[in-house]
Amino acid sequence: MFRGINSATLDSKGRMALPARFRESLTVASDGKIVVTIDTGEKCLLLYPLFEWEIVQRKLEGLPNILENARRLQRLLIGHATDVDMDAQGRILLPGMLREFAMLEKKLVLVGQGNKLEIWSADHWEARRNEWLSDESGLATDAEEFTGLSV
Repeated sequence: MFRGINSATLDSKGRMALPARFRESLTVASDGKIVVTIDTGEKCLLLYPLFEWEIVQRKLEGLPNILENARRLQRLLIGHATDVDMDAQGRILLPGMLREFAMLEKKLVLVGQGNKLEIWSADHWEARRNEWLSDESGLATDAEEFTGLSV
């Protein structure tokens, strides 16, 4: 559903206009109902169509919460999950606490990840992308999970 990289802007009220191609997908797939939460590994936000988020949440709730790592994931991902609606202009209001977590200011980058979008500060995205591209170790393409993958 979501692929590619797009720029976006955040207005003074904390609203972000979604690119037209994502608006259409979100309207058809989830009637504009969206869930935004934090990423636990990076300073960015994760945007899910409601039906995709419900799958993720069920999996998280199914983890044995007696385990510390499982409980931490549940607290962070479900705890920060916020329902947002897309308005008639294709904008969503990103809550202040989430914007602060991801250091979002005016210029944003949206990174498609299949079932979700990542929302990054443009500056932070550029810095991280440059780090990944200059990483001497490269991708661990010899790992078993990459068997049969051709790019």
